Amino acid sequence: MKRFNKTKAVVWMVVLLAAIAGFSYLAVQIVTQTIQGKDDYKIRLGLDLAGGVSITYQAVGDTPTQEQLDDTVTKLQKRIENELDSESATTEASVYPVGDDRITVEIPGVTDANALLEELGTPGAIYFIAQTDPDGNENYSLDSSTGAYKLNYDLETLQQNGSVVLTGTDIKSADAAYQENQTTGASEPIVQLTMTDQGADAFADATTKALANGESIGIYYDGEFVSVPQVNSAITNGSCIIEGMDSHEEAESLASYIRIGGLDVELEELQSEVVGAQLGSDALSTSLKAALVGLLIVMVFLIAVYYLPGLAASLALALYTGLILFILWAFEITLTLPGIAGIILSIGMAVDANVIIFARIREEIAAGRGVIAAIEIGFKKALSAIVDGNVTTLIAAAVLGVLGSGTVKGFAITLAIGVLLSMFTALVITRILINAFYALGLKDEKWYGKAKPQKTVDFLGKKGIFFAASLAVILAGVIGMAVHGAKGDKALNYSLEFLGGTSTTVGFNESYTLAEADEKIVPKISEITGDNDIQTQVIDGSNQIIFKTRSLELEEREALNAMLENDFGVKENAITSTNIGSTISGEMRSQSLIAVVVAALFMLIYIWFRFKDLRFAGSAIIALLHDVLVVLALYALVRLSVGSAFIACMLTVIGYSVNDTIVIFDRIRENKKALQRETPESLKAMANESITQTLSRSISTSITTAVMVLMLLILGVSSIREFAFPLLAGVICGTYSSICIATELWYLMKIKIRSKA
Repeated sequence: MKRFNKTKAVVWMVVLLAAIAGFSYLAVQIVTQTIQGKDDYKIRLGLDLAGGVSITYQAVGDTPTQEQLDDTVTKLQKRIENELDSESATTEASVYPVGDDRITVEIPGVTDANALLEELGTPGAIYFIAQTDPDGNENYSLDSSTGAYKLNYDLETLQQNGSVVLTGTDIKSADAAYQENQTTGASEPIVQLTMTDQGADAFADATTKALANGESIGIYYDGEFVSVPQVNSAITNGSCIIEGMDSHEEAESLASYIRIGGLDVELEELQSEVVGAQLGSDALSTSLKAALVGLLIVMVFLIAVYYLPGLAASLALALYTGLILFILWAFEITLTLPGIAGIILSIGMAVDANVIIFARIREEIAAGRGVIAAIEIGFKKALSAIVDGNVTTLIAAAVLGVLGSGTVKGFAITLAIGVLLSMFTALVITRILINAFYALGLKDEKWYGKAKPQKTVDFLGKKGIFFAASLAVILAGVIGMAVHGAKGDKALNYSLEFLGGTSTTVGFNESYTLAEADEKIVPKISEITGDNDIQTQVIDGSNQIIFKTRSLELEEREALNAMLENDFGVKENAITSTNIGSTISGEMRSQSLIAVVVAALFMLIYIWFRFKDLRFAGSAIIALLHDVLVVLALYALVRLSVGSAFIACMLTVIGYSVNDTIVIFDRIRENKKALQRETPESLKAMANESITQTLSRSISTSITTAVMVLMLLILGVSSIREFAFPLLAGVICGTYSSICIATELWYLMKIKIRSKA
């Protein structure tokens, strides 16, 4: 970057201060109106923060098997995510079974159940029906009185005689698009279809026969024909288009019918309702207040420790905060509890990037360079560590966003946005501000600080103690899980999202707000269940409240009914209980695990590529695994509730751990170049020196990130605190493993595995 003159510095300062003021004002409006529920600048919130719509479907016909029900839940989750993709960057719908033949869908950020039902449609079954059966009889015909096609036989007959050539399960994808008319050159709306392998074979036979006879193939959904396209050519490659649409909206509607018609079980709407937030009415406001207090403390810390560069970083952090809130609002990104975790991690990384730069600047000043030269060299030397740390986190976010679903995808999107913004504000905005300060006359090195001589700490000499302490904690967690398993309990304290439970709908004689229900009713239910994991949903426009608890035995349900009648005057006929399945399905858990494994693999490959040594990558991944196991041990020993926040917590720990480790590895890579001969003694001394040189940065970053999480722990509601406590432990553990585990592992690999990997 070219050096600023005074005029250019003034212009940049005015522009950036105006931008900071503008985005800060916008941020205040967004936060205020989101809390108040106003629409102008309101962020789209997840069901856990703001409530939404709950729709219950019932299976048509015979009771489905458990396998059919589970498969339908999984497919319906994907269908709904696809349907709502155009509405927001991420919408975290929850889909779970209720009883033996019902499925409930909960969609956040929606207040009009009827409009949503109209948009989604009822997820019935879809059939592709040949115009004639094998005997030449017409399966459907045009009703002259209504102008609509009608079936001449019932569906069961058509299925038995082979006239149903495809069902929705044979369709892999269906999308609305445009194609150019070969005659007029105009764009015409179409629907593009892709079949499964089995569907492609069946459709090839059906379209060949229909083409030979000049017939159509009708598309039948939910009791009526939605399209009856003529077959113009035999479709043998598993892909086709449906023409003849009057508008793109009609094509989109048909594509939607086809996509949502591929369920194993045909469903019909049973009821729909608007539900209140699960975490409590003040969950959002307390979280935002905690974030604000945390940011202010972090800014004060940066200025107190790093002087003028700290002021520049604080201003850049203010701009970062305004930008990320603006993006959440402008692109209608659904913000949930895991999303807040992603933002907290990205704020920590934004501070971390600045701290790395400032430490480098101070080192250059201590080495005798002038301030402006120290600034330039400091940014240059810090670049590799910042880029590598952020790229590995972006890799993790990208993999989790592609392979994950629901909670994982929401975390990945907010994390990716935050990381990109943090790099921009640290490498561009902070740099402009520091150069502008210098050009405006603040040139004395006292404003920038000077690194003090540090005595090298022999961390590697204590590696045996570090390894033993870590193994002891991890082993304690394993023993804790084994003991609880032997006693008949679950190894971990799985919450309703993982295990399912009992849903009790209660019609009270008066209306309660969510806060009132949590204060007056939930503690009494907890006394009966002996468990604090109770989710509360208030049905808007009624006196009904839904309480979701662990699975209750008959005696417990009777005791709950008696308590509601004695304490709140609720009649037994106003109480309905039913078993519910887990919100986090087995497939979602396996998808999350696969996503984490793949993300770790890609991070390993990237670190290997950048550091040209598999030992760096291997030790970083082992340190990451160490952090995950330590936090898991905490969950096991303290019996923290393992729910959707657990996944977000583990993902945050992974992202933080790798970023922290890479900063030390970057310094090792730099210092290793100066070694004339690599011996165990010289490598050990160099590694200890590298850790010591980055120690202040590691501690500063840990403090600033921990402050953000600590504010959630102090000021947040109970559900937020349950999430913040293990996250705080993860941040501390990530710092510990980077200093005391990762480098020590690299050293052992280096001296034991001498050939370059």
